[in-house]
Amino acid sequence: MTHSDFSDLKALFINCTLKSSAQGLSHTETLMHDSMAIMAKNGVAVDYLRAADYTLAFGIYPDMREHGASADDWPEVFWPKVSAADILVLGTPIWLGEESSICRVVIERLYAHSGQRNSSGQYIFYGKTGGCVITGNEDGIKHTAMTCLYAMGHVGYTIPPQADCGWIGEAGPGPSYGDELEDGSHAGFDNDFTRRNLTFMTWNLMHTARLIKDAGGFPAHGNSAKAWADGVRFDHPDPEYR
Repeated sequence: MTHSDFSDLKALFINCTLKSSAQGLSHTETLMHDSMAIMAKNGVAVDYLRAADYTLAFGIYPDMREHGASADDWPEVFWPKVSAADILVLGTPIWLGEESSICRVVIERLYAHSGQRNSSGQYIFYGKTGGCVITGNEDGIKHTAMTCLYAMGHVGYTIPPQADCGWIGEAGPGPSYGDELEDGSHAGFDNDFTRRNLTFMTWNLMHTARLIKDAGGFPAHGNSAKAWADGVRFDHPDPEYR
């Protein structure tokens, strides 16, 4: 069985753990690395950011320094990589049943670019593909994935089938993903459900990005924000519709 050449694709993984690198291991990163490895093995240029290592100002503008923030790493560090990536994967732990606060900040900063357009006059994230990776020690993988994937789809990312994966351990304090156990094994590494979903997610992200790139982008008829602003109503059935 053969598959496509993915060597012209770029992927960015943003880890939204609450811990900076100075605080040690990120279990979310450990799971994200499995997806990153599949992509890299198949020729995708993979980049990675651990958001807690940077200063991300609160707000919904591309550069919050222009709106009172004393520092903001989004414009110089994050946006060039987000803009260049065909695939964006958000990784987040679950806290109190939700994605991390840093993940929400990243989502809000993506939304900050909703006023921008691509070369086809569409919203800037049209033609890009999105997914998410979730870890934790409490229920909520599907709920957290739902909010992340909805947000990405709302700003223009294409969400493939089965575009999320995750692992949660036993409820309450205990081993997190990748922690070494007493028998020398690592928590979650042998979980078939997680391994399967991560593999399917990764390939679906690559396949969708490949299809869109080969098509020259997401079709622009009927969804060009620029054309709508110019008065084009894309064959709306009511001729009086404005």
